[in-house]
Amino acid sequence: MGVIIEPFLYIIAFVIDIYFKIVVVEVVLHWLIHFKVLDVSNKYARKTMEILQALTQPVYKKIGEKIPPFSGVDFSPFILLLVLLFLGRLVFRLSELVL
Repeated sequence: MGVIIEPFLYIIAFVIDIYFKIVVVEVVLHWLIHFKVLDVSNKYARKTMEILQALTQPVYKKIGEKIPPFSGVDFSPFILLLVLLFLGRLVFRLSELVL
């Protein structure tokens, strides 16, 4: 039974890991733009931010509905990172149990 389930758990863990990295890159780019290290008029930076925001904003919006910004700080990315860490660890433990 573990032989059948293990590849699916590996794919789920891989997708969680990729999405975690997408969120981290999006947050770092947002900070770089906010502190004027990176210019938004740069077409590559703008296109990259558009793609990353298209991937992350729907999830941020769902989290923001439950937990609104506090003192102007949006904690949605950090909550998402914590959830992704938890899910990744859970899938890792499940894969150990299956084997």
